[in-house]
Amino acid sequence: MDCNRLLSGNRKFFVADMQEMNWYEIDRFLMGEAWVGSLIKKHLDYLADVIGPRWGGSNEDRLAAEYIRAEMQHAGLDSADIETFSMDSWNHGKVSISLVEDSSRPISSLPFLRCKPVDVTAPLIDAGHGSPHEIDLLGASVIGAVVLVSITPEPFTNAEPFTARILRIAAAGASCIIAVEPKTGGRMEYSNSDEWLNVGPQKNAIAVVKTSAEDGAYLRRISVGEHLIRVSVNSEYFETDAFNTVAELVGRSHPERHIILAGHHDTVLKTVGGNDNTSGTIGVMETARVLSALADQLDIRPGMSIRFATWSGEEQHLQGARAYVERHYSSCASPKESKPLLNINLDELSTGHMKGIVLMFPHLRSFIQKHLDTMNDGLRCHVLPHMDAHSDHFPFVQEAIDASITWRWRFWGRHDSANFHHETGDAADKLNIRELKEYVGQLARLLLRLSYVSPEDWPVNPVTVGDVRKMIERDAGKYHPAFHS
Repeated sequence: MDCNRLLSGNRKFFVADMQEMNWYEIDRFLMGEAWVGSLIKKHLDYLADVIGPRWGGSNEDRLAAEYIRAEMQHAGLDSADIETFSMDSWNHGKVSISLVEDSSRPISSLPFLRCKPVDVTAPLIDAGHGSPHEIDLLGASVIGAVVLVSITPEPFTNAEPFTARILRIAAAGASCIIAVEPKTGGRMEYSNSDEWLNVGPQKNAIAVVKTSAEDGAYLRRISVGEHLIRVSVNSEYFETDAFNTVAELVGRSHPERHIILAGHHDTVLKTVGGNDNTSGTIGVMETARVLSALADQLDIRPGMSIRFATWSGEEQHLQGARAYVERHYSSCASPKESKPLLNINLDELSTGHMKGIVLMFPHLRSFIQKHLDTMNDGLRCHVLPHMDAHSDHFPFVQEAIDASITWRWRFWGRHDSANFHHETGDAADKLNIRELKEYVGQLARLLLRLSYVSPEDWPVNPVTVGDVRKMIERDAGKYHPAFHS
């Protein structure tokens, strides 16, 4: 078949398998459409500037889901739906830190996500980094105190995630924790106080409130004296509806099997999340559009079906992706679908250009690398050596479904200009349009290649749910610098 002649004549053609496909022309179409036909700016303007912050379960979350569904329909996907689910949510009102003897001195404050309501006045104790020897040295003085602690681990010690140090301070009897933000210049980002590997959303954990690096230094200077400090958080927990979106491009040869490209469309409070995760949301939308255009204009459809999903509730313990996995793939799902052969998760894409794929399980490494090699761009496939629950791939991993993230800043080469996360500064300008176009083209190329491998020719997944549980037990509470730094 002379694909070049058919393409130049603007005629549609159908190919049966990978060997018959003219990948030169297909790749040229996909990369060209990703760049020249890009709708990134349109989506960025609407999601960031028209809708704004998209906390899971909010009206803005619903508006984002409706916009994404409409755009998927307009792009010609075979289906585009919103899946509503019930979410355990949280929000906060007024938050304050103040010295009892000098309440006029402003001290910056921001609650950790899901911080319980608290209003406590107690002695201020400086616990350094919260390391074991520091807490032991403070002894009974921690009991009932407000404990000041750095989020960064202590140098030259066995590093621990901050979540482990929070548990230590709580066990020592503290009434509340003030955590010092590592970033300088008055910046503060929303953080989490619990371990996501094996702990669900909590309501009774010790209250943790953040202060800026500068105000933390001030509190540290005065903590050598005897000072009473008041910490107040007005917050609430509630059930609410939240909204996932799922679109699909039905496969031609194996429509009953599928792979998934997904990323979360929700943000934390008070930020539009240009990087986290408007970049990943638009990455999903644009990859879907480009592959749909290939099907429409050249009649080249994927072999297997490809689903394109955006999740809500990622910032609230991955509740959207978890709801989808439970509804479609878990043992209690009705009807239960065949599990996807692979989930690729897109999160914070503006932090670095695409370098490859990182798998959670090792058995697909050579298989994925073989297909990356056909793209001739030096993309690499690696395997993460530990369990990671910091994005929406994890609910799939818990069901022993092959899942991956893109290789970017978490391993090497984070852009300094994109060092924004869970804070108001993560604005629309933090989305790297040029690099996102490359992500879209490369992901479309990889997904199409993978879809043309018959399901029976994929390496068998030997991992069981029981295996995953053992891996989680092995890694819970451990320090992994690429994720906790």
